[in-house]
Amino acid sequence: MKLVLLSGGSGKRLWPLSNDARSKQFLKVLENESNEMVSMVQRVWSQITANGLSHQSYIATSKSQIEIMRSQVGEDVPLIVEPERRDTFAAVSLSASYLYSQELVSLDEVVVVLPVDPYVENHFFSAVKQLESVLNSARAEIALIGVKPTYPSSKYGYIIPSLRKHEIDSVYLPVSHFHEKPTEEAAELLMSQGALWNCGVFAFKLGYMIDLLERKGLPVRFEELSREYYKIPKISFDYEVLEKAANIVVIPYKGYWKDLGTWNTLTEEMKNRQIGKGIMSDDCDNTHLINEIDIPVSILGLSNVVVAVSPDGILVTDKSASPKIKNYVNFDQGPMYEERQWGWIRILDDQYYEDGRCVSTKRVSIQKGKNLSYRMQVGREEVWTIVKGKGEFIQNGNYMEVSAGNVLHIPMKTLHSIRALTELEIIVVQSGMKQEPNQIIELYQNWNEIAEHCIKV
Repeated sequence: MKLVLLSGGSGKRLWPLSNDARSKQFLKVLENESNEMVSMVQRVWSQITANGLSHQSYIATSKSQIEIMRSQVGEDVPLIVEPERRDTFAAVSLSASYLYSQELVSLDEVVVVLPVDPYVENHFFSAVKQLESVLNSARAEIALIGVKPTYPSSKYGYIIPSLRKHEIDSVYLPVSHFHEKPTEEAAELLMSQGALWNCGVFAFKLGYMIDLLERKGLPVRFEELSREYYKIPKISFDYEVLEKAANIVVIPYKGYWKDLGTWNTLTEEMKNRQIGKGIMSDDCDNTHLINEIDIPVSILGLSNVVVAVSPDGILVTDKSASPKIKNYVNFDQGPMYEERQWGWIRILDDQYYEDGRCVSTKRVSIQKGKNLSYRMQVGREEVWTIVKGKGEFIQNGNYMEVSAGNVLHIPMKTLHSIRALTELEIIVVQSGMKQEPNQIIELYQNWNEIAEHCIKV
């Protein structure tokens, strides 16, 4: 069995902490057993590891998430990289082609797909392990996991099993049809019919997807499919495959499961009512503050509210209204905070002037032992002020050690890199002309290679 975790999605539903560079699954707002702050993807990957599944697991993600994914789950986790975001059907198709042509996985191998951000208990993965045997014994095209509902939710899609007497005690049930996000009244009726929440977990034999790609005239080899990725329909796997499949079964799962996709559901699983600088008065009931900046936030006499603050913006919302945030977030700005494999970047100021100049001021942190690539900026010059720590700096082959207080000027088209001997913080002022788009040319990523090839002797 191979396990593929889908890590896609944009950054709107948990704005302002999430953005295009840091989707919801990367927010470190949950606590693990050691009382450390972890993200959803870190929590799920630790559960996969604890259940002995990590050696057969892959994460499908977009190019923009590679660095933050490596930073949070490690260098060794195999990634299947999407050229662009094209919904779950495209992601599953690309993953199938990767397993088939790059990993040489047998067409009879069972592939299990699940979201990277479910909030579940460890024993949920016992049901995941059952999918392989259920798919084989039922001789089905697709096997699902359906969660037994605890209340008539209008937020989830429903799987309606075909219940016949002799099947009631079975490990799995045949699927009759699906119902997407009903009203609460309709959900009550569906629950009385034995309907299950669709938690987005499904399994198929690799040959099933490879055959489907061939019938659609799409390449089955990973490199070719990557080049023609834009041709894949931008549609969910549910609509493109599940609702058209003839033979589907479902494993009913009775246990805790939640989609932490909105502020109201996420805060229900946060152990701390407050993260970051600020105060809340004692009469604030069921209110949460998440503050990522250094300015204190005061909340007085407000209940059932979320206040979220980041370099990207400020959100104040009633919890019941928080799911509507994606309909209102459409600001013309790039991410103001990005987590990288080597550290993080925070945009402090971004200005455009009448004479066509653009000036961006950033605070950059580099972890001890990590380094930037050996690179040049084609259309921007930079001034670095080291404000914390010690490092090794190379510019056009010239090596020097730097520390707090040093100021470095890096002209356009100048090769440079820096490595942190201790944790480094740098204030970077980057300037150029707006009409000249910036390009970054990178020669080497690894510091040993940089030292070997780029330092003048």
